[in-house]
Amino acid sequence: MAEIKTGTVVAWKQLSPVLALFRLMPEKGSPFPRYKPGQYMALRRESCRLTRRVVGQDGRPQFVPNLDESGRQKVGPVTHSYSISSAPFETEQVGHLEFYLVLEIDSEGHPGRLTESLFRIRPEGDDQLEYVNRIVGEFTLDKRTVGFRNVLLVGTGTGLAPFASMMNQLHQEPAQDGVRFTLLHANRTREELGYHEELEAIEASRGFDFLYVPSVSRPAARDLEDPTLGAGRANNVLRHIFGMPLKEEEDVRQAEAEGGDVAAARGSLERAVRPALPRRVPLARLRERLEPAQTVILTCGNPLLMADIKRVADANSLRFEKEDW
Repeated sequence: MAEIKTGTVVAWKQLSPVLALFRLMPEKGSPFPRYKPGQYMALRRESCRLTRRVVGQDGRPQFVPNLDESGRQKVGPVTHSYSISSAPFETEQVGHLEFYLVLEIDSEGHPGRLTESLFRIRPEGDDQLEYVNRIVGEFTLDKRTVGFRNVLLVGTGTGLAPFASMMNQLHQEPAQDGVRFTLLHANRTREELGYHEELEAIEASRGFDFLYVPSVSRPAARDLEDPTLGAGRANNVLRHIFGMPLKEEEDVRQAEAEGGDVAAARGSLERAVRPALPRRVPLARLRERLEPAQTVILTCGNPLLMADIKRVADANSLRFEKEDW
């Protein structure tokens, strides 16, 4: 069994109240294991606010604060795996691993047990973070894309992490002759598009065939005027590329056909942001890069959005691969 070690967080970049990038240095005298882009590591904190599973009146399970006899929330260790967003060459050169993190909030407003603790980290303060000294996973280019000319990477939110690692490593050591990489990343705001500038620079360098398509699902006026940004959630931008209706439009039709909650479905449709590509990326150019017989889609992020991305892939006869621990 892999040993648990204690590292030090040496950099913390807050992108928004719920999103951050941070760098972790290994325990002194013990460098991180070698890894491939797309793999992950288990992180652990002792000071997590614990929860317990209960069944609500609707019969569905939910998690509520686990209180002690005096009514205070219990504190203890929690371990969870996270994709590594840094590239292997970076770790070899400077020693750190980097992670792209979201503060999870459940439907009751309770923060995630581990992420709440992680968001209390401050370099040169509460900066200690335990990790399982093992890096694993098969969500790698050599496992998921062999034999395909076109590789479409779809990252929802912090699901960008493995793809940031892959593209940065290819930028350093391009070795994919004849393979075209297209990266679609969507997050709520421009500030939350982690690695945005780095990915723009990788595309501009033309070191390998790479097209970056960023999108924001809650665009402000300035975002709509920016020719480098698209609009809409990743799954709906993908639907737009392949000429399919919005997910919310399909939900309305399904509710009407099956006697579901039509009002709720129509409300979701009214709130949905209409998908649009960055103006610098012509739709015809994207479609030319994604011939179904030669294209594989890799996706990571929100499970519900990944399920819809699979629906788009299946409807267009595309190979589908997702990060699934």
